Amino acid sequence: MWRFGIIGCGTIADFHIEAIRGLAGASLTVVSSRTAAKAQAVAEREGCTWTGDYMELLRREDVDIVCVTASSGSHYRIGCAALAAGKHVVIEKPVAMRAAEAAELCRMAEERALTLSVISQRRFEPLHLEVKRIIAEGRLGKLLLAEVEVPFYRSQGYYDSAPWRGTIAEDGGALMNQGIHSIDLLLWFAGEASSVYGRTVTATHRMEAEDLGVAIVQFKSGALGTIMASTSISPGFPAAIRLYGSGGTIKLAGSDIVHWSVPGYEAPPSFGSSPAYGGVSDPRSISHHYHQLQLQNVMHAIESGSPPNVTGEDGFRAVQLIEAVYESSAAEREIRIESHSILLDEGE
Repeated sequence: MWRFGIIGCGTIADFHIEAIRGLAGASLTVVSSRTAAKAQAVAEREGCTWTGDYMELLRREDVDIVCVTASSGSHYRIGCAALAAGKHVVIEKPVAMRAAEAAELCRMAEERALTLSVISQRRFEPLHLEVKRIIAEGRLGKLLLAEVEVPFYRSQGYYDSAPWRGTIAEDGGALMNQGIHSIDLLLWFAGEASSVYGRTVTATHRMEAEDLGVAIVQFKSGALGTIMASTSISPGFPAAIRLYGSGGTIKLAGSDIVHWSVPGYEAPPSFGSSPAYGGVSDPRSISHHYHQLQLQNVMHAIESGSPPNVTGEDGFRAVQLIEAVYESSAAEREIRIESHSILLDEGE
C-alpha cells in the first residue's frame, strides 16, 4: 500500500485526492495547507489526518509519496524539502518556475534514487498515446512542422481570486500555466528544441504575467514548430495540435481528430469511453481520470525501479522552453536552448 501525502489543498488537490481514492494499492494518509481550516475540512471529508505545517507532513514515516499541489511558485521549495526528506515526489505543473530550479530537483532525485514526476496527464489520453506510437514508428515520414495552440479564456475575476494569480514568480502566465500541457506534448511528439524566437504581451487582463504568448521553435530533428497560448480568447476553444510530416498529417483539437491522413493507417475509432476534454474556460472542468493513470504509473515506476512515463527531466524541458520564450521576448532575438545534460553538469 503506497501512502500519499498532499501539500496544498486548493482546487487542483481535489483531482489528486479523487485519483488516489480510486487507486488500488494507494491510500491518503495526510493533507497539509497553510490555511489550517482548509486542511482540516479536507481531512475530515477524506478520513485522514491534517497539518498546517508541511514540514510536519514530511517528517512522517507513514508517507511514501508526496503530491505537491500548492501554488506554482512554491513547487521548487516544497519539492526540495520533500526529496531531502526521502519521499518520492509528484509535482503539479510546472515542476518549478525556473529551469535552473527544475534541474536542481532532477539532481536531488537522482542523487537520492527517488522518483520525481511532474503532472502531464494529457500524455495518458488514448489518442495522444496513439499519435506518439505513430510518430515513433515513422508513419508520418519526416516531421516537418508541429503546431500547438491554447486559445483559452480566463476572466479578470479568475486572476483577482488570489493575490498570487497572474504573478510571474508565483503563477506564471498563459504559457507557464495554461499552455504548459500542450508544450509538453509538443516536446514529446517532436523531440528536444534547439532554439526559439518568442513574443509575449499582456493584452486584456490586469496582471503581471502574459495573457498571450507566441513562438517559433527550431527542433534538434530539423523540424519547425509554433506555439500560441492565451487566456484572452473569448469564449475559449480547445487546445489544438497539428503535426505535418513528409508522409502524412494529423490535426487534433481537444481530444478529437480534426484531420487524419496517415498512409496505411486509418483514423482510430472514437475513444467514446474516455472522459471529455475540458479546462477551456473553467480550470475545474477536467476529469481526474488521467491524473489517476499518471499516479498509477508513478507507483509502478517506484515498484519496478524504472523511470515514470513523465520524468522530472520532462518537466525541466517544458520550463526551459517557456523560459527561453520569455528571454527571447525581452531581448527581441532568437535564444538557443542548451541540452539538459550541460545544465546538470554545471551544477555538479
